[in-house]
Amino acid sequence: MDTLETQLGQVRAAIAEIEGGAQEYSIANRRITKANLATLYARENALKAEIARRDGGDVLFAQMGRL
Repeated sequence: MDTLETQLGQVRAAIAEIEGGAQEYSIANRRITKANLATLYARENALKAEIARRDGGDVLFAQMGRL
């Protein structure tokens, strides 16, 4: 299994792709949708909290959205 830091990097890369407009696309009449952005943000926060706990810190993360 990947380390927590590796997983966090993968989640952040997926978030960057979606924020760059790659959430959904079509190829040969097939529609492909990547992970939900809200789900990825939640996973990112969970990984950051787990890393902080492992490293001995109690860090709280607030999730902020757009209005």
